[in-house]
Amino acid sequence: MRIWITGGGGFMGPHLADLLVKKGNEVLSTYYPQEEKNKKINPKARYEECDVRDKKRVYSILKEFKPEKIFHLAAQSLPTVSWKDPWYTIDTNLIGTINIFEGIKEFKLNTKILVACSSAEYGYVDENEVPINENHSLKPLHPYGVSKVGQENLTYQYFKNFGINAIPVRIFNTTGPGKTNDVCSDFTKRIIEIEKGINKEKKLIVGNLETRRAITDVRDIIKAFDMALDKARSGEVYNLSGEKVYQIKEIVEILKKLVDFKFSVEIDQKLIRPTDEPIIYGDSSKFKKETGWKQEIDLEKTLKDMLDYWRKVI
Repeated sequence: MRIWITGGGGFMGPHLADLLVKKGNEVLSTYYPQEEKNKKINPKARYEECDVRDKKRVYSILKEFKPEKIFHLAAQSLPTVSWKDPWYTIDTNLIGTINIFEGIKEFKLNTKILVACSSAEYGYVDENEVPINENHSLKPLHPYGVSKVGQENLTYQYFKNFGINAIPVRIFNTTGPGKTNDVCSDFTKRIIEIEKGINKEKKLIVGNLETRRAITDVRDIIKAFDMALDKARSGEVYNLSGEKVYQIKEIVEILKKLVDFKFSVEIDQKLIRPTDEPIIYGDSSKFKKETGWKQEIDLEKTLKDMLDYWRKVI
């Protein structure tokens, strides 16, 4: 089967390419030109540059490759960046999505599409409202979350109006080897810097330790992606969330057990966001019921693998 992964140079793309190649698919993984140095090459996959905002480039790929499935991961995915550059965020996430759907219309392709959306669409959620199901109101707290609501609505419109088989999935906190700019990645990287003597103070600098997150390993999430296009219903939206909620300070305690040295912990007020959601935890029962997906990798293994990743990289 011919499969196109957009955003192949990001965090999830390389993991997904490996899974799909292993299953015998013909995989085209495209990446934003500036991501080239970050992409992982699978010798059995094909890699090309593509800025999804470039309509001509998107159309040329659709016309030539004629993908039977698309995993649309390309996005500006950092909330902090979305505040600094909301124009780039909206342009990439919405115009990029429109280009793909319009190209499928133009060439009359029978393509199934998974659109990677986000739990950031929900915004602030009170503790008594979790786990959040798909019917919860969407009140995002930043331009990134707004862009994902728009992306999801576009997906539904193209399904409803033009019959394009598309499924948006709201992805909750996901981490694993290769991740950057999340709490697990930051913590594991700083701990390996201590281990290697780069951080001579042996001090782990942290932000808010009281917030709580349901966390899923990326290797479980990409299996969910694959199952979604085979078993989930087009036009429906699904949560993809971890089953267990961890307070951030619990993550620190797990990490202390995974290394053979001691380190101190210091809170830096600069790392505490003004609109940090107190808890992020989704109800994935709808997706599990329809696909049979389950979370298989526990957080301890994820963190151990992330420590090993940073040992190789740093």
